[in-house]
Amino acid sequence: MSNPISAMTLAQLNALSETDATTAFMQCCVAERWVAAMVAARPFESRQQLLDLADSFWEALVEADFLQAFEGHPKIGDVTSLKQKYASTKQLAAGEQSSVNSASDEVIQALAEGNQHYEQRYGFIFIVCATGKTAAEMLALLQARLHNERDIEIQLAAAEQAKITRIRINKLLAADAASTQE
Repeated sequence: MSNPISAMTLAQLNALSETDATTAFMQCCVAERWVAAMVAARPFESRQQLLDLADSFWEALVEADFLQAFEGHPKIGDVTSLKQKYASTKQLAAGEQSSVNSASDEVIQALAEGNQHYEQRYGFIFIVCATGKTAAEMLALLQARLHNERDIEIQLAAAEQAKITRIRINKLLAADAASTQE
C-alpha cells in the first residue's frame, strides 16, 4: 500500500486515482468490501452524500467484514500496535486514544487485561469510539460489555466502528472544512 494520504478536499478525493482513493479510504476503515464500495461510488456530490453512502455500505456488510475492520485497530491502551501494524491508519487515528496517554498505570493495566479477556471471550478486540472518553470511561464500557452475548457484541462493536469511520472521513476531508472557513 502507498504512503498515508493527508487531509484533502472532496474535489481532491474525487480526483484521486483508484489506488490512491483506496489508500485514502483504508485510512478510515480497513474492511476491503467497504473500501471498494466507497472507491466505486465516487464522485461524491457532497460530504453528506459521502457520509450517507459510507453508512449505507457499512450497514450492508456481514460479520466477516466487521471482523476485518476491527483488525485495523490497536488494542485500547496499546497505542504502539497502531504504529507497528497499521501505519496506514496512523495519521487519521491520531488522538483517538489520547486520553489513554494521561491515564494512571492502574487504569492502563486494567484496560490491557480487560481487552485480553474481551478478545478471548469474543475472538476480536474491544472496539469503542474513544474520542471524548477518558480511559476510565473506556474501562467502564469494556467491563459492561463483557457480559454481552457475542452476536450483540458484534453489533455494538460494528456501531462503534461506524462512528470511528465517520470521524476519520471527516479528518480526511479536513481540508474542505478549512477552505470553507477562509
